[in-house]
Amino acid sequence: MGGPSLVQTASSDTPRVPMRTCVGCREREPRSLLVRVVLRDGRVVVDPRAAEPGRGAWLHPDGACLGLAVKRRAFARALRAEHADASGLSEDDLRLR
Repeated sequence: MGGPSLVQTASSDTPRVPMRTCVGCREREPRSLLVRVVLRDGRVVVDPRAAEPGRGAWLHPDGACLGLAVKRRAFARALRAEHADASGLSEDDLRLR
């Protein structure tokens, strides 16, 4: 009964790092390692400043995660849209953030 607690509290001097989940591979990473995408006129586009209004989704800047997200139809689900056309999105677009 007197053992260590299973819940760890964050130290006040430890900076909090915003975490996001990649819609492709579903791995959690710091926000700084992912690219935000948004829906504009039915098309998925990169939000390089991560400041566009509306719902966004996060993705690793590589083709494997992009392919997984398209295959799983994850963009429409994450962006809460009936259709999300990601056909114009390329790996190069994701790297130009």
